[in-house]
Amino acid sequence: MAGSAYKKSGVEITPLSRETLQDRVYRHVTELILDGSIVPGEMVTVQSLADAFGVSPMPVREALRRLTAANALMVVSGRSIGIPALSRARLIDLRNVRFEIEAIAAAWAAERMDDQAVAQLRQHLDALEQANAAGDVKSYLRANYAFHFSIYRAAGSENMLNIIENLWLQISPYFNMLHDSGNYSTANEHHQEMFAALKNRDAEAVRAAVRADIDAAFDVLVDLLK
Repeated sequence: MAGSAYKKSGVEITPLSRETLQDRVYRHVTELILDGSIVPGEMVTVQSLADAFGVSPMPVREALRRLTAANALMVVSGRSIGIPALSRARLIDLRNVRFEIEAIAAAWAAERMDDQAVAQLRQHLDALEQANAAGDVKSYLRANYAFHFSIYRAAGSENMLNIIENLWLQISPYFNMLHDSGNYSTANEHHQEMFAALKNRDAEAVRAAVRADIDAAFDVLVDLLK
């Protein structure tokens, strides 16, 4: 019977539901996009993801369908997907929404972060500095995602977090293109400002630092699109 438990050696094992497996695969693919692991111009196949996750192609196809509907991915060919091209109009729209939403979330976080959350944020900031010094793009982008979303989660709003995640699904793959411009060093200056503001519980200062960070990346990307 579907969903019934199975006993072996005295251990009761409940089969993983199809919905749960699909959600887990969706989360895994989402994380790959958010931390910059899927690079613009790179094609990924359904089968390669299924093999990497140790699942059948079916839950991968469902995850890709959802992410395609969210404009995070596009079908390149029948069996391959990639990051959608970024137009100037779409970049401007993403910047404008991020400029407001992420600043609000950071300001809310300033009122809620405790000493433990600030200490964790310090660890992410250290990882950003180390990755930038080593020229390690992948590690930098993973630390960048961890740093920002530690702040946005601290805002305490699931609805706000979902909106920001959807925005990042569309823009974060393009953070791969910022390295050669020196933006990672500029961004880390803004990250230091964010950290100091959050440590001091200064909502207005962290709002300004987040907006400066967003605009610094926007200026590089909009120039590259020319």
